[in-house]
Amino acid sequence: MRTDIAFKTQDGLTLAGWLFSPGTRGRSPTIVMAHGFSAVKEQYLDKYGEAFADAGFAVLIYDNRNFGASEGLPRQEVDPVLQVRDYRDAMTFAATLAQVDPLRIGVWGSSYSGGHVLQVAAYDRRVKCVVAQVPDISGSMDLRLAIRPDLLPGLFAAFEEDRAARYQGAGPVMLEVVNEDPKSDCALPGQDAYDFFVGSQKQRAPAWRNEVTLRSVEMLNEYEPGSVIDRISPTPLLMLVAKRDALTVTDLALKAYEQALQPKHLELLEGGHFDPYLSGFDQSSQYAIEWFAKHL
Repeated sequence: MRTDIAFKTQDGLTLAGWLFSPGTRGRSPTIVMAHGFSAVKEQYLDKYGEAFADAGFAVLIYDNRNFGASEGLPRQEVDPVLQVRDYRDAMTFAATLAQVDPLRIGVWGSSYSGGHVLQVAAYDRRVKCVVAQVPDISGSMDLRLAIRPDLLPGLFAAFEEDRAARYQGAGPVMLEVVNEDPKSDCALPGQDAYDFFVGSQKQRAPAWRNEVTLRSVEMLNEYEPGSVIDRISPTPLLMLVAKRDALTVTDLALKAYEQALQPKHLELLEGGHFDPYLSGFDQSSQYAIEWFAKHL
């Protein structure tokens, strides 16, 4: 059963989402989850919520601040540090619910939020189990792999100009998340990113908007979630890595996995970055269910 929920962050915003209940009596092991860079919960997180609830878990899913049904300004700005803090506030909220066992809470994240849950699990021992699907490992490397080296100085100059203008009261510079033209200036280049976001917007997520602030990309460049992966232990970590991931690239994820301590487990998924939500959903969700069932 799915119900609408809302909760307050410690800085006073209301984040909105869903609670999936397993239909069993008493308190249930619970999974807290949010989406990746610019995405909203309707972009296939409901499928995971349903699958996890069918397996006996309560599932709390919410839109990140500044996106979808959640509050926050400026709209369409991705702040990874605040999103990590919101995960922790979501856990605090979940622990107040009658159907949630506060001693059995796990976190799931994918792509950008896959990096977030690495950070959450590294610092918050309330997390009893973590699943990081196609996780972001290094924002600065993401940027350098996506943008030609000769274009980086111009991008950094644009960061500085935007920062100076916003300090004087100007609105944020915006850019597209995806664009079909491989030469365009967008946050997430590549045909697979365009197909996923635009396709899911048309089919199931009209609330998704194809824009983010330029500062979102500046903050991406400053974000290094893989740097704390060795601090997650002794919390059990499952990493789901796509074999042909061109966005949060496969080799970076595999290198980070080697730096993590036990207990840990790795599963390699067929396809690219967005296939776990689509053609690989049955496999990606089942791996997560088995890990949560074992450790929650």
